[in-house]
Amino acid sequence: MNLVEITLQALDEAERAIPPGQPVYMLNLLCYRAHARYEDGFDAAPCSGREAFHERYRPAFRRLAAGKPLVRIFSGPVLASLVGSPGEQWDEAAINEYGDFATFRAIVDTETYRREVAPHRHAALEHFRLFALAKAM
Repeated sequence: MNLVEITLQALDEAERAIPPGQPVYMLNLLCYRAHARYEDGFDAAPCSGREAFHERYRPAFRRLAAGKPLVRIFSGPVLASLVGSPGEQWDEAAINEYGDFATFRAIVDTETYRREVAPHRHAALEHFRLFALAKAM
C-alpha cells in the first residue's frame, strides 16, 4: 500500500461522506524522507524531503490552488507524541481549511496536480496521513 497517494477511491468515499457546501479542514501528518526520492524521469535536483515539500510541493500546490477559497490555519513541527502507535513519528502537522470538499477535490483530482505537484509530495514523504474534518458544532 502506498502511504502517500491520494486515491480516486478515497476521494469518492470522502465526497459521499462529507455534506456538500460545508467547510472542511484537512489534517495532514507528515514524515519526511532524509533525501527526496523522485521517480525515474522526473527532473529535480537532489534535496532533502523537507526541502522537496516546503520549497517544491507547497509552492506548486499554492499556484494550482490560486483563486480557490483556501485558508492555511496552522503548520508546525510535531514536538512530542503523547499517544500513538509505537514507532509512528511525525515531523510536522498541518491543518488547511477549504470552503468545501469539492474545492479540495478540484485541486488534487486534476492531471496538472498528478503531473506537476504530487511528484514532489511523493518524493518528500516517507509516511503521510490525511484526514478530512468538520468543524465541531
